[in-house]
Amino acid sequence: MRDVAALAQVSAMTVSRVLHDDPRVTALTKQRVLAAVDELGYRRDETARNLRLGRGTGLIGLVVTNLANPFYSQLALGVGEVADELGINVVLANSAEDPAREARLVDDLISRRVDGIIVVPAGDDHRHLDPVKLHQVPVVLAARPPSGVEADCVLVDDFGGTREAVRLLIARGHTKIAFLGLPPSAYTGAERYSGFRAAMTEAGLPVDDAYVHYQTRDITAAEQAATNLLALPDPPTALFAANNRNTIGAIRAINNTGAGTELVGFDDFELADMLGLPLTVVAYDPGEVGQHAANLLIDRLRGKGDAAPAQRIVLPTKVVEYLGHPKRQ
Repeated sequence: MRDVAALAQVSAMTVSRVLHDDPRVTALTKQRVLAAVDELGYRRDETARNLRLGRGTGLIGLVVTNLANPFYSQLALGVGEVADELGINVVLANSAEDPAREARLVDDLISRRVDGIIVVPAGDDHRHLDPVKLHQVPVVLAARPPSGVEADCVLVDDFGGTREAVRLLIARGHTKIAFLGLPPSAYTGAERYSGFRAAMTEAGLPVDDAYVHYQTRDITAAEQAATNLLALPDPPTALFAANNRNTIGAIRAINNTGAGTELVGFDDFELADMLGLPLTVVAYDPGEVGQHAANLLIDRLRGKGDAAPAQRIVLPTKVVEYLGHPKRQ
């Protein structure tokens, strides 16, 4: 600002008044100051200004585990929608499912003076997210509940959605159902597998270990796992895929092998209705997860939840069927 003032041959206070559109500044002086601003490429440092005035930075951090997964990009859009309405900017970071990287990213966000952080945690120990350790910066967790720390969180009904979907497969006459899933060490993986087992147990059906595949985090691994399942001497007649990446991999395997295997997947995805094959998905809105997480964080920032216990929001799911599903005889 001092450089602008020197070039325009006015005081720094006059520059400030021009930038705030003060009517007391003459048109000629305003023109001279704005010309100097353009020539020097001056931009006001809003973060420094807010800190000087005792305000927040107007920034919130968002750490997700895998930006390649559409779930997290839609979640980020939901956070952004709420933040944008309030004039808040979002700093987005990707932990790549690495707890150590996540901890470094959170520390970096704190050093950048963000007002609050939303985290999709990578590990199952979240003590590094304790606001006491983060200079009282509030934290909200999304998609996975807190462990070792008290914090607001927004979850999806992973257990209930999976159980409902597998019950549907059983009602259609399937008894040999495979699980193509996430690692059980992950909360979503454990909950969805628990829902799978619950539906099978309720129906008096055994869970065959040969039909259970974990560690299929990406499409390629899921396709290979599904191909192996379909190549068994006594293959499953139906597959449950634990997320959208597993579902896409399973679709490729079913198409490549020509098997008539029925498929149900957790997470809806674009073009699911255009595939031309029977498909059932457990659907919900990832953007809504982000919106709820952002609103919880905003409430904490505004002091509404200072004395309130940690809140947990669980979003319901629904089963969506694309094309017809003939009942097994």
